[in-house]
Amino acid sequence: METLFSDFKFSGLIIFGLLAAGANVVGGLVLVKSGAHRLGERFLKYLVALGAGFMLAAIFIEILPETIGIWTQSSHGESAARAVVGAMTLLLGGYLSIQLFEHTLAPHFHFGAETHPESFMRPSAAYTAVGGLWIHTFFDGVSIASAFLVNFRVGILVFIAILLHKMPEGFTVASIMLASGRSTQKALIATGAIGAATLAGVIGVALLDARMNNAIGYALPFSAGVTLYVAASDLIPEVNHKEERNPTVSIVVFVGVALFYLLHKLIEG
Repeated sequence: METLFSDFKFSGLIIFGLLAAGANVVGGLVLVKSGAHRLGERFLKYLVALGAGFMLAAIFIEILPETIGIWTQSSHGESAARAVVGAMTLLLGGYLSIQLFEHTLAPHFHFGAETHPESFMRPSAAYTAVGGLWIHTFFDGVSIASAFLVNFRVGILVFIAILLHKMPEGFTVASIMLASGRSTQKALIATGAIGAATLAGVIGVALLDARMNNAIGYALPFSAGVTLYVAASDLIPEVNHKEERNPTVSIVVFVGVALFYLLHKLIEG
């Protein structure tokens, strides 16, 4: 019976991983499809803002309270402050790991920076940027799987939060490839690669959970740090950049927070 449940849980994680990966590919198709570029860019800037607000709310209203609950339950008489030091260290590690990959190892990567395929970008810089985004999307998968392993409610909310920025990720990577002079076929292959990275992150956490006790206690705060970086350091600056020409984009961040809170209450009820 336990094996059957484990198989069902693993299959469920794979399905949600495939859905998230598919959204990356859809984002690339929005750009590559003839005549869809300008419409796609206008739509995606609102999706980025909505995703930023939703993700920030998911971190502070859902993921962090769950993380603190897991770590304090196994504190064995320690104070709450001491019990969560390890979790907060992992959260900081998750945040800094994305800083390392995106801006130290892959310094050419900037979320949403290349949204005009007619501009020129060196092929080497393009591949470095795509490599940085591959790491980024791998941790998207880690976050999805970690949340679902806590419980289904947390998983759904985090999945929606991440799904909201998956199309802009695909749009960005396709744009980078086209800007460097690559073909539309290679642009779509690149979006498929970052989608595969998301699925790899889901599978990696699922396998770790099957082989290691309390894996979720370590994976959840680390993935929270990754998600915090994506929301606060990747998406919010992009929103603020767009706001210079359209203040409505910034308002959509608050809509994202309100949407999360509404769904949180509905699912909880």
